[in-house]
Amino acid sequence: QVQLVESGGGLVQAGGSLRLSCAASGRTFSHYAMGWFRQAPGKEREFVGNISEMGGRLSYADSVKGRFTISRDNAKNTVYLQMNSLKPEDTAVYYCAGRPFASGKYAYWGQGTQVTVSS
Repeated sequence: QVQLVESGGGLVQAGGSLRLSCAASGRTFSHYAMGWFRQAPGKEREFVGNISEMGGRLSYADSVKGRFTISRDNAKNTVYLQMNSLKPEDTAVYYCAGRPFASGKYAYWGQGTQVTVSS
């Protein structure tokens, strides 16, 4: 079992930056690829990006490419989402999720953290 706790959300003006953190406890963190997702009011949850188990592979949604950066520190059992040049349409609850090695499914999810971008 893996427990995930996000932090770092808040209110920021358009053009600003935030860094979200997701701290993991439980089984070996480096055995999990980690993803970030978000869900805006009235919309379905969408993929933001992910990072491989050792951090060598990254992928991003087109909507955030060039503005958001995912990183991880396996020694600290933490994954980060650096968000720059924020836009009002980035407003959502952001979730981190863990995907076990060789699995196609995210099995563990955090509770989410709210990000609100004002115009």
